[in-house]
Amino acid sequence: MNSVQTPPSDVTSINPVSNRNTLITAIAAGVFAYSLYWLNSNESSMQMWLMLIGGLLGLALYHASFGFTTAWRNFIINRRGRGLRAQMLMLAVAVCLFFPALGAGELFGEEVRGYVRPLGFSVLIGAFIFGIGMQLGNGCASGNLYHAGGGQLRAIPSMFGFMVGGLWATADYEWWMELPQLAPVSLIEENGILGAIILNLVIFAAIASFTAWLEKRTHGEVETDRPLRDITNWRRYLQGPWPFIWGALVLALLNFATLALTGRPWAVAVAYPLWGAKLAMLLEMELEFDFWTYWLQPGREIALEESLSSDVNSVMNAGVLLGAFLAAAMAGKFSFQWRLPFLHWIAALLGGVMLGYGATIAFGCNIGAYFGGIASGSLHGWLWLVAAFAGSYVGSYLRPLFKLDTKTSTRSAC
Repeated sequence: MNSVQTPPSDVTSINPVSNRNTLITAIAAGVFAYSLYWLNSNESSMQMWLMLIGGLLGLALYHASFGFTTAWRNFIINRRGRGLRAQMLMLAVAVCLFFPALGAGELFGEEVRGYVRPLGFSVLIGAFIFGIGMQLGNGCASGNLYHAGGGQLRAIPSMFGFMVGGLWATADYEWWMELPQLAPVSLIEENGILGAIILNLVIFAAIASFTAWLEKRTHGEVETDRPLRDITNWRRYLQGPWPFIWGALVLALLNFATLALTGRPWAVAVAYPLWGAKLAMLLEMELEFDFWTYWLQPGREIALEESLSSDVNSVMNAGVLLGAFLAAAMAGKFSFQWRLPFLHWIAALLGGVMLGYGATIAFGCNIGAYFGGIASGSLHGWLWLVAAFAGSYVGSYLRPLFKLDTKTSTRSAC
C-alpha cells in the first residue's frame, strides 16, 4: 500500500497570539506617538519632552518590575533585600548627579532647586499613613500608574482612592501645617557638596550591607540579579525583563533629566489632588477651593483653572501610564486583569485614600518625598523613609485582614 505524502505548505502558519501582541504593540505605540504629537502642537515642546521622559520611566518601571511596595514587603516578610539594595543604588547615583547641580543652583545655565521641606508631624504621620496605604493598596503613586498601564485594572480603585484622599487632605492642609515643625535642613548647605555626597553614600552602603547581612543570616545566601549573558541583544532592552540594577540606573538618570527640564526633581503624588479637584468641579460639587490654604500656594490656583495637559506632573504621570502600556505590549504580557475578591477591592480603595491623604500632608510620596527629597539633600526625605517604612511594616501585617497575600515573589531578572 503506497502512502500518500502531503507536500510541504508554502503558507506560513499564523500565530493568533503573536498577531494579537503585534496589534496591541501597534496600538500602544500609536497612542503614545499621537499623544506626543498633540502636546507638541497644542501645548509646547516642553510638555512633549516631559511626556517622553514619563514614558521612558513607565517602560523602566515595568520592565524592571521596580516597585517600592513589594520591595519593602519582601524585606519585611521574607527578609529578602534585593529590591532595597537596588533603591540604594538608585539613590547613590542620584545624589552624585543632583548635589553638584543643586549646590551650584543651576544646571546648563538654568536655575534648579530641590525639594527641601520642614520636618514635622505632617511628614511623620503622613508618611506613616502612606506606608500602610502602600501595602493595602498593593502599590504606591508610581506603582499604580505602571500597573494600570500594564492592564491591571485593579489599580484603578487605588488610584481613585488616591484622588479622594489627596483632595480630602487639601481641605485639612492648613491644620497640619500649623502643627509644630522644625525648619528645613539641607545636607548640602550643612556639609558642602562633597561632604553631603560622602555622608549619603555611607548611609546607603550601611543600609545595603544590613539587608545583605540579614538576608544571608536568614537564608544562607544573598539573592542577586543574574548577569546578563548577551548585552548586545537589543530585544531585551525593548521586551524585558530587566535586572533591578538597570531600573535603578535608568530611574536615576531620568529623574536628573526631569531636573534639567523643569528645574526640580520628578514628582508623582502632587497630581492626584489636582485630579480629585478637577473631578469635583466636573461633578459640580460645592467645595470652596478659594479658601483652602493648599490651593492658595503659587501655581496651584492656576492649575485648577488650566487644562491638565498644561500641568507638568499630570503629563508625566500620563507618560508613565502610556510607557508601561507600550512596555507590556512589547513584552507580550498586556492583558486586562480586573477580577478581584470583594475584600481586595475594599483594601485597594482604602489603601488609595491613605496614600493620597498621607502623601499630600507629607510633601510627597515615595517619588517626590523619598526619592526626590533624599536626592535634594533634604533631611525630611530621610524622616519620610523611616516613617513610611514603619507604616509599611504595619500594613504588611494588616494585609491578611483583607485576604491579601503576605508573601511576595522573588522574580530573578536576568
